[in-house]
Amino acid sequence: MIETNQEKEKVILVSAADAENDSPEESLDELRELVNTAGACVVGQMIQHVEHMNHATYINSGKLEELKELLWETEADAVVCDDELSPAQYKNLEDALGVKIMDRTLVILDIFAGRAKTAEGKIQVELAQLAYRSTRLIGMKNLSRQGGGIGTRGPGEKKLEVDRRLIRSRIAQLRKRLEEMEHHRMVNRAKRQENPVPVVAIVGYTNAGKSTLLNTLTDANVLEEDQLFATLDPTTRNYKLPGGQEILLTDTVGFIRKLPHHLINAFRSTLEEAKYADLILHIVDASNPSMDQNIKAVYDTLRTLEIQDKMVITVFNKMDKLPQKPILKDFQADDTVEAAIKMHQGIDKINEALERALKSMWVHLEKVYPYTDAGKPGLIRKYGQIIKEEYREDGIYVNAHVPRQILHRL
Repeated sequence: MIETNQEKEKVILVSAADAENDSPEESLDELRELVNTAGACVVGQMIQHVEHMNHATYINSGKLEELKELLWETEADAVVCDDELSPAQYKNLEDALGVKIMDRTLVILDIFAGRAKTAEGKIQVELAQLAYRSTRLIGMKNLSRQGGGIGTRGPGEKKLEVDRRLIRSRIAQLRKRLEEMEHHRMVNRAKRQENPVPVVAIVGYTNAGKSTLLNTLTDANVLEEDQLFATLDPTTRNYKLPGGQEILLTDTVGFIRKLPHHLINAFRSTLEEAKYADLILHIVDASNPSMDQNIKAVYDTLRTLEIQDKMVITVFNKMDKLPQKPILKDFQADDTVEAAIKMHQGIDKINEALERALKSMWVHLEKVYPYTDAGKPGLIRKYGQIIKEEYREDGIYVNAHVPRQILHRL
């Protein structure tokens, strides 16, 4: 038997940093992580500071010549640009450089293709890939599904020159199937909203420790890796807080800076798990030098999804990786906690913060129930907190705090 090792694709990262991009180095560092996660090897990078991006070739002619020399010196196979390229930019760069051209969106889609496990996740990935490729069929001549490297995973193309009409037909089919799945999801959500068990959505920048928290609290066995987008499909598990209250914890796909809007739209049904939650648990990697920008990216994505009226608990994770403990703030959060989830440090503080937040959303109830409704106080005892209970001639007097979700049942 002859063992063969697949050679990693060698790529060069390129950024055209305009006035709006004040941290191109950090953005390229993140792109490097994305490329590594996709299975390629970064052999060089180039940043050009420009007032406006070149609409023809992304970078200007002088840098284009430098990039040609860098490709020759490093023997790189491809170039990855830090922004989404137009079809014209794709074609012009391929013609000028003679290597495969990719952008940030294509790399993210490639990672998504390898991470999706559920039927809905796979459909979402295929839909996003087809929508992306449909406008770029002319320029992406190097993306043969027969070869290897980034951009070759996912639904694939029966042939490179896939007819746009066939793509539109396939997109229509996928959207119809997604609508059916979304209807099923909405039915489940409606049933869940009738259930008095509160839903807590775990959100955060990718690789911040969301899956680690879910596994630590619930033994969910969700994949944990030190990679971006280690998990793509949402996972929901039951969890009982130390005080006895049951909640549902839902892990969501990690957020990222410069995530194109059409990708957010493609994964809207998955991301909207946070929209229907009662509480947001925001996990932050406190050891990441770009922590502030990552926090901003999460809140920007939540605003895009129109999630702005939820109570937020921010957990500053990976505190064990900091040599000194700085003062950490999230002024948009209702409560903050410091933890090192993988080391099982701060879990009790997270539980206490969850209990405080959920109790703050309870309402005061004072009522006398006739003995024919003797089961109602039991419901309050199960899901709320009874302050005082008296058996009177006219019925059972109850003074309690209860979750809003069960008011209609009382």
